Amino acid sequence: MTQPTFFVEEDKILTTLFEEGLDCLHLYKPGASPMYAERLLTLLSSDFYSKIIVHDHFYLKEEYKLRGIHIDDESTPVPTGYKGKISRTCTNISDLKEAKRHSEYVFLKRIFDSQTFEEEKSSFTANELEDASKHGLIDRHVYALGGMNIDNIKVAKELGFGGVVICGDLWNRFNIHQELDYKALIAHFEKLKKVIG
Repeated sequence: MTQPTFFVEEDKILTTLFEEGLDCLHLYKPGASPMYAERLLTLLSSDFYSKIIVHDHFYLKEEYKLRGIHIDDESTPVPTGYKGKISRTCTNISDLKEAKRHSEYVFLKRIFDSQTFEEEKSSFTANELEDASKHGLIDRHVYALGGMNIDNIKVAKELGFGGVVICGDLWNRFNIHQELDYKALIAHFEKLKKVIG
């Protein structure tokens, strides 16, 4: 998932991540003008568009032939007339079954304390997650979101999550205000790829 804010080196970093094997990017810029999202997309090769999912300004999906759209909660309806891939975020285990029925995959939010938003703390006990896994609510169509890092990916795998959403663990390795060299971020991405396997 992208940083929540735009920054100067972003297109170069995203291009490198795609070249290094990033297979899906969620373009998440809450509250930002669509103009900035369009600018970022135009700076990326159209070869990568089929790997990008937008969290708002859904018209970008058609305009740039992106992979799909993501709805950031359990209850917002799919835009009228929309045809294409949909993913969605859930904050409650009880909503997973219904959300999975209408989505390609679902993010279950707040698995661990967020590394991007300090106020977002873990919402689940280990027992609740194990129980959801046992009952088939957590499966390959559910991705773990919230505080995911190189140390706890194994926990998500053991619980049966189909994937993990990486944000802070990657972006915290690059200071968007002071740095131009993003080698440490790319090196960490390589490590993440190995752990995810």
